[in-house]
Amino acid sequence: MDAVDEGRQQLDAVSVRNAKQTLLQLLGRAGVYSGDAEELIGLVEAGALALAHQEVRVTGRGAPTEKGELYEAGWLDGAGVVTDELGRLAEGALRRAVASDPSDAAPDARPPVRRMQVERAKAAVMPLYLSFTAVSDLDPEVSEQVLTAVLGTMNSRQRAGYAGRLAEFTSADRARLERLYAEYGPGSSVAVHGRYSLVHSPTSVAVLERLATASSALREEWDAAELPPAWLDGLTTAWGSPD
Repeated sequence: MDAVDEGRQQLDAVSVRNAKQTLLQLLGRAGVYSGDAEELIGLVEAGALALAHQEVRVTGRGAPTEKGELYEAGWLDGAGVVTDELGRLAEGALRRAVASDPSDAAPDARPPVRRMQVERAKAAVMPLYLSFTAVSDLDPEVSEQVLTAVLGTMNSRQRAGYAGRLAEFTSADRARLERLYAEYGPGSSVAVHGRYSLVHSPTSVAVLERLATASSALREEWDAAELPPAWLDGLTTAWGSPD
């Protein structure tokens, strides 16, 4: 194999499995439960395939027209086959990633929330919250309880894609959220201790998204978790109606 071929060499299946096994061992040493680690890696694999599927679906439409209609038709047919296969592989990878979750087979099921799902939600809400305001303190245990209630409104697939859903929500309602945090969040005249205290927490982004999307399910989970009703009522009042 010459230098050019060596530089173009792609990863083989054995090397991919080796990298995955190494990552699992490292996560295990860090205290991550093996099932959670497997799910995380599975979601990354499924996501990589889904992104490739989206990219090929777009680029595959750009058939070179200068080579004639037959060439263009063959190009589009080939691109369609590749796109369909990538979509099938992405779906299979996602199904394997959430295979231990019964809601994958029952879309309406809402299984118990696992710790790793809460950790993923924490990682998702923090940068979004910081795009509106500064960090304010809230008991970490309370934050976990709030996010557990939020995630309890979803099935496994919805939880897997919740970071993207949050990003879409904050982008679509950015002006409204900016007004809310300016009026009730850190730096405002509203005290942190009171019915609007949750606005001072990054978890408020997740709660607001659920209020806008699945308010009945959220209230059900909120009551089950015995969280202060005033917090949810305060956020509901602050969210109000769009201008």
